[in-house]
Parts: sequence; C-alpha cells; structure tokens
Amino acid sequence: MSSYSLFNPAFSDIFDAFDRGMNFLVPATTAGTPRVDVKETDDAYIMEMELPGYKDKDVEISLKDRILSVSSRHEENVEKKADSKDNKAPEYLIRERRMTSFCRKFTLPADINPDAVQASFHDGILEINIPRRPENQPKMIEIKTR
Repeated sequence: MSSYSLFNPAFSDIFDAFDRGMNFLVPATTAGTPRVDVKETDDAYIMEMELPGYKDKDVEISLKDRILSVSSRHEENVEKKADSKDNKAPEYLIRERRMTSFCRKFTLPADINPDAVQASFHDGILEINIPRRPENQPKMIEIKTR
C-alpha cells in the first residue's frame, strides 16, 4: 500500500483549497490547517505535523475505529492586565495574532496496531508513530500418516 493511498487526504485537501481561496490575502502556509508529512516503513507509519508556537498540552490526539483525529485550540497571545492603578493595560494599534483552532482526521489502514500508537512533541513538530501489525504468515499444517 503506498503512502498516497494510506491516509486518503483528498477530503481534507478539498477544504485546504477552499481555505486558501477564502484567505487569498494570507499566504497558504498560514491559512487553513497544519501540514503533515507521512512516512511508511516496514513496521510503522510515521506522521510529522508542524505546529510552531504550540505546546504539547495545546494538542489533543484521539483514535477511534481507525480514525485518527488531531485537534487544537490555541491562543497566540494572552491579554496582559493592568498591574496597578497607575499602570493600565496596553492598547493594541494592530493585532494580527489570534486564536486558532484546527482538526485533522485521517483514516488509517487496516494493518495498524491501535494499542501501540505513540506521540511525541519536540521543537514545534508533533510526531505520531503508528506501528503496523506483523503480516500474518501462513500457518504450516502438518500432514499425519495413518
């Protein structure tokens, strides 16, 4: 099975194209959803998702019925309140950073081991390791003589 047919991203790509069309003033790298790379090895599928500025606690991953969901609700900048009566909260002249959220869903192939999926987060990269079940080897049947 090739990596292209593995996760069937066609559905999410339709929405990514729609997002780019709606956000034509914003570069495609900042519009829509985070991009994902998927690698296939003999014993696992490895997903890498770029999430700059996110922390591991900002991201939620779930797996149900071979549907892997990665989602987040992330606020870029938290308002600072006034620290005393003499010191008022800063007023923004321009505010381009905002709260963002996303949800990506992937249909995983049948050969995965759902109980062994692991995720790690380092330097803004979320890595999800999805182990594959060993291929079933044919069982040799002994022939007995009578």
